[in-house]
This record gives sequence, structure tokens and C-alpha cells, in this order.
Amino acid sequence: MQFFKDFSLSALSAGFVAVLVGVTSSVALVFQAAQSFGATPAQISSWMWALGWGIGLCCAVPSLILRQPVMVAWSTPGAAVLAAAGLTGGFSMGEAVGAFMVSAALIVLLGFSGWFEKLMDRIPASIAAALLAGVLARFGLQVFESAQTALPLVLTMLLVYLLSRRLLPRYAVMCTLLAGIAYAASQGLMHWEQVQWSLARPQWTSPVFSWQACISLALPLCVVTMASQNLPGVAVIRSAGYQMPISRLIGGTGVVNLLLAPFGAFGLNLAAITAAICMGPEAHADPSKRYTAAVWCGLFYVLIGIFGAVVAGLLAAFPKELVTAIAGLALLGSIGGGLLVAMQQDSSREPALITFLVTLSGVVIAGVGSAFWGVVAGSLALFVQQYKPWRTTER
Repeated sequence: MQFFKDFSLSALSAGFVAVLVGVTSSVALVFQAAQSFGATPAQISSWMWALGWGIGLCCAVPSLILRQPVMVAWSTPGAAVLAAAGLTGGFSMGEAVGAFMVSAALIVLLGFSGWFEKLMDRIPASIAAALLAGVLARFGLQVFESAQTALPLVLTMLLVYLLSRRLLPRYAVMCTLLAGIAYAASQGLMHWEQVQWSLARPQWTSPVFSWQACISLALPLCVVTMASQNLPGVAVIRSAGYQMPISRLIGGTGVVNLLLAPFGAFGLNLAAITAAICMGPEAHADPSKRYTAAVWCGLFYVLIGIFGAVVAGLLAAFPKELVTAIAGLALLGSIGGGLLVAMQQDSSREPALITFLVTLSGVVIAGVGSAFWGVVAGSLALFVQQYKPWRTTER
């Protein structure tokens, strides 16, 4: 099988780091969202089962078919929206599931219709690259912010990364991760109490459809998933130089989400942060073989789906400083590449800079994240600078 011929340790490492970053950064929000709808421990376990299998299959299967790194994740802003709305709205688990299905149906429509991809085609490459850099730069900053609370750990990882980049560039991220784990374990920083030894099992929840849940849950979940997740996800794909059937991929994630929604799946979308990890040169020197990193990522997510709380607990056992440090270091190349493309052309440099800064700010307006507003601000600036409402004639 071609996958095994293209195997590399760096790809496996990139896939694991992507899952580590994706899960540990937001799994608490998933639990909080489930609890806000009165979920039982069995239902929370079912959410992890549905999300793990959904993301895993959406990553592994298309990547093997297309031989390109297709990366999917759950919507972290979506989880935050659900947690907040669930606490204030008093919605039942059945109403939440109904909202998941309505949101997924809208994403299917936006995906397969091609409307979303047509919108993305109108965004200039410099703006898209600036959006990517702004989304990822926050993780780069966190490497050095985490040094305030875990200086020896971060310095150890930074030193190993720099040495590995010089001596073993293909395995720099893997060496850095192993060094971080070894140091954390030697200092007693691993939180093994987070591990719960139980398998995840699917539990069906019958959907209940109400206009209140559609307005308060389904529409906000769809909007933030498309604007804050799929938008930068497409930017990552295009910045990495891959040509993928965007409309079919987004529509496909909606279909899988729709099928798994009664078991707790919500907001499946194209990944941005973790995609940059698996689409960068650290995953594989050959871009045509980086799909193996996405396949490994998918397999690790399937393990989360099978073992649920066990795997989530193991990943949560890592110190948060280790997770933020390895994420930022793994994304340095992608941040630099995004900034390089964004600032290349004089005619669009300032709009791209505005896009970068607004995105980096993390501002949230009307429940929509900074990725969307960064594109809006940069596109508006580009329009003002380049639009000519009159015709100039020679006399």
C-alpha cells in the first residue's frame, strides 16, 4: 500500500502533535458544552465517541483518496457558543441535538452549493496569507508567554528545537516533543489524575426541533463554524499550495456531522491550526507525502473515539505550557511563510497588515471571531485603496 511506502516518523509525529494540540486546547470546552445541556457521564462519553470517529474518518479517508493532507477538527468557537447558550437558554439535550442537525444541514448546503468556495475565490492571496499568519501567530506568542510559568521546560524545548532544526530538521518537532515530555515527567508535572479508565460508547439522543434552539444554537454554531473555522481552514490549504475540492470537503463534513449529531457530534469543519502542523515541511520534506500526517492524525482521533475519556485524559495530562510550546514551535515555519506571502506586494501590503493585526487581536464581535473580521477589515482597506469610481482620460 502506498501509504506505508510514504511512511515517515516525522509525519507520525506531526499527526500526534496535531491531535495533542487540538484536543488539549479545547476538550474542556466540549465537556462544558455537554454539561450545560444536562449531559450525563454516558452522554459526554458518547460526544467524544462521535467527535473522535467523525473527525478521524473525515481526516483519514479523504487524505488517502486525494493523497493530500485533509485536516478536520471540531469547532472550538462553536463549543464556546454552545456552552454559553446552554447555560443561559435552558435547552435540553434533545434540543441541542436538533440544533446540531440544523447547523450541519446548513453547512451541507453552503458546501455542496459552492457558495462558500466562490466567496473564498474572491479573497486575494495576500489577504488569505495574512489571515493565516494572524491565526497562527497567537500560538507563536504563547511559546514565550508560557515561559513565565514554566521557564525551564520552555527553555529546554526551545533549545532542543533549535539544535534539532540544525542537525535533524525533519524530526525537530518530534525531538522537541519527546524532550518536553521527558522533562515534564522527571519534574512530576504530568497530571495523571486526569486519566479515567473507561471506554466510550455511543448513546442515541432523539432530536427535538424548536425555533428557539434553531435561533440560539443552530445559527450561531453554523456562523462561527464557517467564519471562524472553515474560512482560515481554506486559507491554510491554499497557502500550503494544495488544490482540493473545497466545496465537496465542506459538504462532506456536514454530512458526517448530520449522521453523528444524535450521538453528540457538532461543528465538524476544516482545521486551521492543526492543518498547518500537518501541511508544513516539518511533517515531511515532500509535499506529496504530507497526506500521511493527516492519516495518522485521523487514526489517533479514531482512538479517541474508541477509548474516549481514557485518551482525552492522557492528552490532558500534559502540562498546558508543554502543549502551547510545542504548538507554537511547530507552527513557526507556517507563520513565517504566511507573512512572506502577505507582505510581498507593495499594492496590498497595508491591507494585508491590517488583516494580520485584526486577526491576531482575537477580537470577537457579535459572537464571530477575529478571523472573519480580519478578512473584512483587510478587504475593505484593499477596496478603499484600489477602487477607482471614475475613469481617467488623456487630454
